Amino acid sequence: MERHTGSCHCGAIRFAITTDFPELTTCDCSICRRKNALMVKVPEDRFELLDGDEALTEYQFHTHTARHFFCRVCGIYPFHRKRVTPDFFGVNVFCLDDFDPAGIPIRATIGKDME
Repeated sequence: MERHTGSCHCGAIRFAITTDFPELTTCDCSICRRKNALMVKVPEDRFELLDGDEALTEYQFHTHTARHFFCRVCGIYPFHRKRVTPDFFGVNVFCLDDFDPAGIPIRATIGKDME
């Protein structure tokens, strides 16, 4: 397991995750398609918000189960609490410091047809 830190664009939100990156995921639901993020699934006990709770803003839609977090300063989407597995975070790997996703398997998630 490796520990990685990350942030939004302006640095107001800082976080850390611990994962071995078994896979990355994309999703075709209406929000993920628009934000075009590449995600890693992290259990909540391996996610730590280091700074910026006051800079987070939340967006929910459809069933209002998933919680999508954005920086209210720069608008970047660093992570969300997952709908199907709410005890996990989906973390946008493009927000991780000095991280190269090359070589990690990518699985396409079918979200647009989710009930």
